[in-house]
Amino acid sequence: MFLPLFWFSLAFLLGIILGGAVFLPVSVWLFLAGTALVLGLLWRFLTHSLDLTSLSKDILSSTAFLVILFLGAARYQTAVPSFDAFDLGWYNDRDYDTLVTAWVTEPPDRRDNYANLRVRATGIDTGDGTDLKVDGLLLARVDPNDEYQYGEIIRLRGRLKTPAENEEFSYRDYLARQGVYSTMSSADVTVLPGKEGNIFTAGLYALKSYALETIYHLFPDPEASLLAGILLGVDNGLPKDLQQAFKDTGTAHIIAISGFNISIIAELFLAVFGRAFGKRRGAFFAGLGIIFYTLLVGADAAVVRAAVMGVAALLARHFGRTQDGLNTLFGVGALMALFNPHYLQDVGFQLSFFATLGLILYSQPLEALATRFLSTFNLQSSTVEKTSSFITNFFLLTLAAQVTTLPIMAYHFNRLSLVSFIANPFILPAQPAVMILGGLADILGMIFRPLGQLAAFVAWPFVAYTIRVVDFFAGLPGAAISVDFPLWAVIVWYVALLGLTVGREPFKEFFVSLKTRLPKIPVWAALTVLTLLAILVWRGVLSLPDGKLHITFLNVGTSDAILIQTPNGDNVLINGGESLSQLSSQLGQRLPLFNRKLDWLIVASTRENQVNALPRLVDRYPPAQVLWAGNVEASYPSRSLNAWLTSHQVRVTRAEEDQVLDLGDGAVLHVVFVDERGAVLLVEYGSFRALLPVGMGFDALDKLVTDDSLPPLTALLLADSGFAPLNTSGWIDFLDPQLVLLSVSADNPDGLPNAATLEAVEGRALLRTDVNGWIEIASDGQSIWVEVERGDLTPTPAPMEEPTPTEEPFATEEPFPTEFPATTETP
Repeated sequence: MFLPLFWFSLAFLLGIILGGAVFLPVSVWLFLAGTALVLGLLWRFLTHSLDLTSLSKDILSSTAFLVILFLGAARYQTAVPSFDAFDLGWYNDRDYDTLVTAWVTEPPDRRDNYANLRVRATGIDTGDGTDLKVDGLLLARVDPNDEYQYGEIIRLRGRLKTPAENEEFSYRDYLARQGVYSTMSSADVTVLPGKEGNIFTAGLYALKSYALETIYHLFPDPEASLLAGILLGVDNGLPKDLQQAFKDTGTAHIIAISGFNISIIAELFLAVFGRAFGKRRGAFFAGLGIIFYTLLVGADAAVVRAAVMGVAALLARHFGRTQDGLNTLFGVGALMALFNPHYLQDVGFQLSFFATLGLILYSQPLEALATRFLSTFNLQSSTVEKTSSFITNFFLLTLAAQVTTLPIMAYHFNRLSLVSFIANPFILPAQPAVMILGGLADILGMIFRPLGQLAAFVAWPFVAYTIRVVDFFAGLPGAAISVDFPLWAVIVWYVALLGLTVGREPFKEFFVSLKTRLPKIPVWAALTVLTLLAILVWRGVLSLPDGKLHITFLNVGTSDAILIQTPNGDNVLINGGESLSQLSSQLGQRLPLFNRKLDWLIVASTRENQVNALPRLVDRYPPAQVLWAGNVEASYPSRSLNAWLTSHQVRVTRAEEDQVLDLGDGAVLHVVFVDERGAVLLVEYGSFRALLPVGMGFDALDKLVTDDSLPPLTALLLADSGFAPLNTSGWIDFLDPQLVLLSVSADNPDGLPNAATLEAVEGRALLRTDVNGWIEIASDGQSIWVEVERGDLTPTPAPMEEPTPTEEPFATEEPFPTEFPATTETP
């Protein structure tokens, strides 16, 4: 039999669900609870008078279950908001702008093109210059380049809206779980004097911000963004394609801080504090460490669940008690629901809760099954034990968790991973090293940057390994499938699972306590060191200059981000596009591992979509020098970038026509035109010529269309993502490029590239970032090599003109696509 804690917790959780499904006033639920209590006591009195002792105990248990069930429903109803004029939500959905005075409750959550700022309102303008005191959390969308600190008092102007919801997703319910009932999609913000909040929280956010900054200084992207998610719960820096890869492989739990991460932290704290203070005191300090870490990473529902269970396990160990996993799990769930009934609607909490439930119910029986199977091969008992432990840790624990979480993932995400069971065993063994070594590097880097950099050398291979394995499994055909999994199917799944669980084995055998097992990595220290050194040397060798000029057109959407790597190994970045995560991730994969600096940053256009990512990128990839073309005041990001360059005393050179930038070994970059819109650039290396009209406007087009020094070209980047008026057939025929490049997103709202542009380049070799991903061209001055992220390289055949007598014809190498020889022949 279970302890009453399990049944009482289950009753309360079911009551929360009942209260969310059936709307009744709190008074009605309390009346039902009181009625159940009175009837139960009366029935118990009657059965006791008739000397029916066994029946009396059953009636008492049933009464307690019903009372707690109705109290749970009442608790849910108390959490349903009811607004009046002193609540911010009262002013939602008005047809006019509202002035709200508030203070910042946490640092902004920055995305590529915007930032979400969470504030607590203290007043709202009444229209006569005075503020009415109100209360309520507000989520405002602000510029991602603005800086806001915890506790700052600000005034926001905009329209208050109730969070949206539709058939697929309810943003209203999602924010309600966090106590937010108002949003402001476009807010004008003014910082006011004064401070709110408390010193402890301010210090906590400052520490987290410094730790995050240190990670990005020590590690390249996307490894830095992955570590930020694993260690600090900041996962918004991962590019969308990598996030999807983690989802498709069923390994997204690695990014989100959950029970697995907390178990590693708990064991680490126990080892450190236990050695320093003794076993029992060490458990106490380890518990404090877990609480502090939970607060540091944000304390969302899944993290709190894991932390409370971790602390409970430490307390049980401290007092010499045996922890019952099932009782602890449901007790923690009920306690969290008492604090915030909306936790049960949180997908992260559901996945964390049911994954733990699967481990409690099925891991021990599955391990016993594996042991019995291995014993049939007449192996030594020690071999059976070690092999069974390995299979359990890396295969069966994954299976146990997936059995209970699969319907939740299918219901909420309409997608199922078919490679999760295979991918997890390859990824999980590296995660303790990722957390421990990555965390150690971060801590050391916060104290003394060079020391942290040395530790990062050791940690990086494990993080890079995780990403490469995820990318590999995500790229397998049929790695994930789309499914339509209705709610009734979820219920049927769990009913069937409950029947199999209770019916196949004795009830008591399944419901047993379990201490969380950590993956064990039985490798020799010497072999580990040699492997790490080999990986680092391999990465370093690949980063060495190869004597060729490399021009990579990064896939950053409908904008331009061009990385030039010179024959001497210098790195030149031209513009950056809108998406910081995409730009930072792709640069991190191409720049030297621990020398992530730009020798030159060239601002060839100051329009917002061209430079939006740069103000925050330069913190991670600081430029030594900047060549600037275009109006500084053309956009807010360009002003922010200019302010950063000024504050960091970076040398900025204004671009001028006919200016030449020496790229080394005979490679040069010409500024062929410059005005307030930006610049048109020409890269030359031997017979290789590439025109990059990043900042070209109509004035530039009118002048350059008659410049006989430009054609013929090896490569031409289409201007303005294929905007037809800037890419006329006459202009393209005049330049006569062998290869045409287009940087554009697949979901461009303006319909780019225009159909007329595609007609103008018909018959020429065309590569597009929306189809081919990133595009890299390498040249030794005579031949060129083309590599793309995906898709077919084979161009549309077209005859190419002979080069002029003054030019050296390109040498013919292997046929396209391995190399793209610039000759008169069709590849």
